Amino acid sequence: MNNCFTQRSLQLILCLLATTSVGQETHSGAKLTLDATTKFDLINADTTWVEYRGRHALHVVPLPGHEHAMNEVMVAVLPESEFQNGTIELDVAGARRQGYATFEDERGFKGVIGVSFHVQGQKAETFYIRPENARLENQLFRNRATQYESVPDFPWERLREESPGVYESYVDLEPGAWTKLRVEVSGVKARLYVNGAAQPCLIVNDLKQGQSRGKIALFTRVSTDAYFANLKVDPAP
Repeated sequence: MNNCFTQRSLQLILCLLATTSVGQETHSGAKLTLDATTKFDLINADTTWVEYRGRHALHVVPLPGHEHAMNEVMVAVLPESEFQNGTIELDVAGARRQGYATFEDERGFKGVIGVSFHVQGQKAETFYIRPENARLENQLFRNRATQYESVPDFPWERLREESPGVYESYVDLEPGAWTKLRVEVSGVKARLYVNGAAQPCLIVNDLKQGQSRGKIALFTRVSTDAYFANLKVDPAP
């Protein structure tokens, strides 16, 4: 199986994330919005506003010439965000972009979409979903429909190898459909809720950055046709 993060792409994302300086001015008291006025620090990506399945959505797209890169991460950091504890809610829609292979052993690498938090220099905590995995006939791949990782030290490959099944789980998803994500963060614990469920589908009791804070970012990959809408951040008091 191919690694989702090649060494080269991991180094690139760390280098580019480092351009979002921890010391830059933030506006933690301002209400975050996701609309045409929202500012982004873009990594490997461009954005455009479109109508998608009945919603005004941010379409995150590859840079020219990168449309068929295998493992490049696309990130839209919100430089005016500053988040430690609380909840992050947003609607995402992700599916395999046209032109990518359909071999089963690559399915987990397509249609990847989610949200990062505590983005600080080279570091980021991320929850994301793999909608295409959720309805496969292969139960092992179904069990990888959601994922937590923490770059640079704890990418998904390391977490899966060292703690199989602990940082990923099953939840029913439909590729390309709007999916509501809710992330609750408290100290070193975080929970992922999908589509308004009363119970989390993925619980992380040991965030790898420990008690931290930082920016929020929209997360996807070049292989994904990715849309985002309805961002809402509710910091804890």
